[in-house]
Amino acid sequence: MKKILFKGCGTAIATPFCKNGVNFKEFSKLIEEQIENKVEAIIVCGTTGESSTMTEKEKLETIDCAVKVSDGRIPIIAGTGGNNTKSVIELNKKVEKLGVDGVLIVTPYYNKTTQKGLIAHYTEIAKNTKLSIILYNVPSRTGLNIKPETAYELSKIKNIVAIKEASGDLSQIARTAALCRENLSIYSGNDDQIVPILSLGGIGIISVLSNIKPKYTHNICKKFFEGKIDEATKMQLDAIPLIDALFSEVNPIPIKEALNMSGYDFGIPRLPLIQLSENKKEKLRECLNNLK
Repeated sequence: MKKILFKGCGTAIATPFCKNGVNFKEFSKLIEEQIENKVEAIIVCGTTGESSTMTEKEKLETIDCAVKVSDGRIPIIAGTGGNNTKSVIELNKKVEKLGVDGVLIVTPYYNKTTQKGLIAHYTEIAKNTKLSIILYNVPSRTGLNIKPETAYELSKIKNIVAIKEASGDLSQIARTAALCRENLSIYSGNDDQIVPILSLGGIGIISVLSNIKPKYTHNICKKFFEGKIDEATKMQLDAIPLIDALFSEVNPIPIKEALNMSGYDFGIPRLPLIQLSENKKEKLRECLNNLK
């Protein structure tokens, strides 16, 4: 049996920016709130964290902050993916020294690669770190899909322990689960598919929703694992309007607005992302208030 980094809700945490860089006071405050509300892990410097517009120094300081605030209470997983294999390996070495529990590595984007190239890319990364690796499949952003057969080959590598599946293709996810079984844990990468993926043997969610509804998202998973499938399903369906509002524009535009509405000072996204359109703010506020 491979190592399980976490089971349940992991928050793909947003990064609050200010004129001097990262607002570590607000970031620390949100992490404490997450831990208080029972999330099982924090994923730092992923898509929701706007890692693509952060300097390496900012990434390392933000990851270090998360590790120190958590202080071993829950796992901290660092987003270290990129489209340069050598750079990913070097970044992994640096975050390993910070004490993270694992890394989330997105598929290469823009230059992309073939399925054989994916196997070579992840194999080389895995050889050069002791950390547990979560593959990240999000073809809508990268233009590259991890096929079930490729996931199966990668699942044979000891420290490749899981996949974050954000393809949205439940048939593909079912095939991946059927091929890989206990050799590759599956996390939903989409908040509107938590229960469907758990029903296929998934073990949790890497969530945007939980930034603002941590206990709620945790409880969807908890109720499912307790066998209260009807309750988990109702919670999933009740959350759909808010989830839709959180993805009404490119993530993390709406979630940063939602955090500001919830009393945090998370500022605005960095360019090329911009603030949420005015006509979508009221709908977001309404959905935020409606989900208890």
